[in-house]
Amino acid sequence: MLQYYCSSLTSYQRLKTKEVKIGDLLLGNDNPIRIQTMTTTDTMDTDATVAQCVRCIEAGAELVRITAPSKNEAENLLHIKNKLRAMGYSTPLVADIHFTPNAAEIAARIIEKVRVNPGNYIDKKKFDFIEYTDIEYAAEIDRIRERFTPLVKICKEYGTAMRIGTNHGSLSDRIMSRYGDSPIGMVESAMEFLRIARYENYHQIILSMKSSNPQVMVQAYRLLVQKMDEEFGECYPLHLGVTEAGDGEDGRIKSAIGIGTLLEDGIGDTIRVSLTEDPEFEIPVCKDIVSRYCNRQSTHNIQPLDTGKIVLPYSPFSYSRRATNNVDNIGGHHVPVVLANLKDEQNLMPADLESIGYKYDEITDKWNIGDGAADYIYTGNNFVNFALPGTLKIICSYDTWQHTDDKTKYRPLFDAASFINTSKLPDTAHFVVLDTSGDWQQVVEAITKTNHNTVLCLYSIDSNSMASMRRVVIEMMERNIKCPVIICCNNKDKTIDEQLIDFATATGGLLLDGMGDGVWLWNHMREVQNIKATGRTYLEVKNNYQFLNNTAFSILQATRTRISKTEYISCPSCGRTLFDLQETTAKIRNATNHLKGVKIAIMGCIVNGPGEMADADFGYVGSGPGKITLYKGKEVVKKNVPSDIAVSELIQLLKDNEAWIEPVTV
Repeated sequence: MLQYYCSSLTSYQRLKTKEVKIGDLLLGNDNPIRIQTMTTTDTMDTDATVAQCVRCIEAGAELVRITAPSKNEAENLLHIKNKLRAMGYSTPLVADIHFTPNAAEIAARIIEKVRVNPGNYIDKKKFDFIEYTDIEYAAEIDRIRERFTPLVKICKEYGTAMRIGTNHGSLSDRIMSRYGDSPIGMVESAMEFLRIARYENYHQIILSMKSSNPQVMVQAYRLLVQKMDEEFGECYPLHLGVTEAGDGEDGRIKSAIGIGTLLEDGIGDTIRVSLTEDPEFEIPVCKDIVSRYCNRQSTHNIQPLDTGKIVLPYSPFSYSRRATNNVDNIGGHHVPVVLANLKDEQNLMPADLESIGYKYDEITDKWNIGDGAADYIYTGNNFVNFALPGTLKIICSYDTWQHTDDKTKYRPLFDAASFINTSKLPDTAHFVVLDTSGDWQQVVEAITKTNHNTVLCLYSIDSNSMASMRRVVIEMMERNIKCPVIICCNNKDKTIDEQLIDFATATGGLLLDGMGDGVWLWNHMREVQNIKATGRTYLEVKNNYQFLNNTAFSILQATRTRISKTEYISCPSCGRTLFDLQETTAKIRNATNHLKGVKIAIMGCIVNGPGEMADADFGYVGSGPGKITLYKGKEVVKKNVPSDIAVSELIQLLKDNEAWIEPVTV
C-alpha cells in the first residue's frame, strides 16, 4: 500500500508503475521520465506535419502526438509515419482522438499509440443533468463497454499503446450528473474505461488527468493513484500536463506548478507542457522540469513521518488553507503576501520601488500602487529615508531594528539561532528565517517558541526542498502551532527559464496544499540574453527585482490563492485550430490584460471549446474558417462572428456583462 498517495512524503522515490511499450520506447516502471509534444499543423498536410515532427524530435521529443479528428486524418497518419521512418526517425507517434471511435480504430492499426478522451469518445456532451438509478448507470457502462471494446482488441492485436486522457472540462453528462465537476469525477471517468481494458487483459495503458487549473489537476492525479492502488494493487503510468496553460512566463509557471508538484512526490512517467507557442519550444521547458529529477537521490535530511498515523493533518485531495494567526496583514483570512528582497540597495530611493509595483509622482507627492505591488520589503541592515506608501512595510535585521528609533516602521527578522536564544521576543510582528533541512531539534525549538506575533519564513537547501518545508508545516499542524508561514525559495547561477521552473515548483506545491501565507523569492542571477538557439527561447529579464516580484504574483495567481491580473486559458493549438492562435492570444491579451480576476479562454476549435474552458468566465472559440463563437461561461452568446471583428465583439461582450473597465493610463 502507498503512503497516502505516493511512495513517500519525505524521501524522493518514483512511484512504481507498470511498464508500457510504445514502439521501441519503454515508459513507466524505472524508465526515465519521457518528454513529448503535439503538432499544430493540418494533419492532411503531410509534408508540413512531417517537417514539424522532425523539428520536435530534433529538439528532444520522445513521443509526438498528431490530431486525428476524422477517418481521413487517421488514414493519413500512415503517410506521415512512412515519411518519418524513411528519413530515419523511429520516434513513436500518437493519434489524438476525441469524438470519432472509427478514427481511433484506424489509427490504432497504423501508429504506436492512440489517445482517447473518455469524456467525449462515446458520449455526446449536451450539458444535460440526468438522475441515474444504479441500474440505469450500469446500463450506460454496458453501452460504453460495447463501443470501447473493439478499440481495445485492435490495440491488443497490433501492440498499440493507449492513453486514457481525462480532461476536467470535458467530463460526460453521465459523470457530471453523479460526481459533478470534480477531481473524483475525472478519476471515475478514466476508471470506467480502464476497467473495461483490464477485463480484456489489455494493459498497455497510460492515464492522464488534465485541467487548466493546477489545483484540480494535482488533486485528480493523487486520487487516481490512490484509487488504482486500492482497487488493483498496482498503478499504470501517468502522463502529466496542465492543459491550456497559455504562453510566456504564465504558461511556464502554471505548467511547472501542476507537473512539478506531482513529480516532487515521484508521480509521473511522461510530461507535456501545453504552451500557446510552436511545439518545439515546449521541449526545453519539459527538459528544465525533468532535469530536476534526473539525479535526485532517494535519501534526504528530512525527518520521516510517523507512518503509524492513519491520516495527515490536512487533505491532499481537496483544498483547505491552514488555519493561522493574523500577524499584521499576514495569515488568517488575508491573501498571501509577497516579500521583496532589497537589502543590496544601500541608498534606496522612491524610483527603486517602481520595479515592485509602486510608482511615485513627485508633482502630486502621491504613490500609484499596482495590483502586483509587493507587501513587504527586506532592507537587511539598511534604513529607508523617505516616506513609504501606506500599504508597504519594512523588514530589517534584528540588530538594525534594535537601533532604530521608530520601531513601528520596521519589523525585525531573526535567524533561527538568534530567535531561539532571545530571552524576550518583541511585542510586535517579527519574522524568523528557518532552514527546514537543518538540525531537526533546532527546527522544533524554533517552531515551538513562536507566539501570536511570529511569522516563520521557511526555506530549505535540500534538493527536495518542497518536501522538506512541507514536513515542517505538517509538524506545526500536528502541534497546533498557528503562526503564518512565508515560503522562501533561493536560486543561484541558473537561467531565467530554470529559475521560473524552480520557483514555481518549490513554492506552488505548498500553496496548492494550503500551507503558505506568503512568498519570498531570492536569487543570484547570471546575465542571460534573450536568444533563440537550438530550438530554445530564453525569457528576457530587464530588471531582477521586477522579475522576482512578477514571478511571485504569477505563482499566487496560478495556484488561485491571490488574483492580481487577468487569467488566460489558452490552448496550445493543433491541426484542428481554425485561426492563428498565437497572434489572436496576443491581441486579446493586449486588449484585456487590465481586467483583474477575469478568466478568458481562447480555444482553437470546438473540441477545445465549452468543455476544455471549464471555469472560464468568457470564451473565444474557433467554429469554422474565419468564424468565431463567443461564450459567457458555457453558454453560447454569439455564433459565426467574423474573426476580423471578433476581438471587438469580445470586448463588447465583456461590457454587456459589466466585466469591462476602461484601462487607466499612468
